Amino acid sequence: MPKKAPTTAPEGWLSIGHLRRPHGLKGDIFVQLTTDRRERVTEGAQFHARDGLITVTSSRVLGNGRIIAQFDAFDDRTQAERWINVELFAAPIDDPDALWVHEMISKQVVDQNGVDRGTCVTILANPAAEILELDSGALVPTNFVTSIDGDTIHVDVPDGLFELIDD
Repeated sequence: MPKKAPTTAPEGWLSIGHLRRPHGLKGDIFVQLTTDRRERVTEGAQFHARDGLITVTSSRVLGNGRIIAQFDAFDDRTQAERWINVELFAAPIDDPDALWVHEMISKQVVDQNGVDRGTCVTILANPAAEILELDSGALVPTNFVTSIDGDTIHVDVPDGLFELIDD
């Protein structure tokens, strides 16, 4: 059986989670988010999945924090089973006060003294705070980010954070 080509999302859309296993007989399915924005699965929310748009028709959060949703793309368990492990993409949320991972990649990092510390090459997941990994090898927790202006991330870091890299 040939492998299906990976789903491609519209330009600028972000991977925000996956559909998991069905729940019950009426097409409900568990949604595993890779974001902390629960509004992503409210009624009417749209995702790009399997090269098309699907819409949340209802959702609920269980006591253990797991999310169950119904989508307009399927209405029974058999149909929902065909969507297991499908990746979900969504348009970015417009929140000027939030720091978005996709906006930090490839930007220059400048410390509170105006010193250019390198370019952000990736963001590492960490329970306390995500970490900017710079091309210099330095690691900067995102809780030290003070602002993002154009192509520059401004950070206010404690003394000594960059000393091992500078030696």
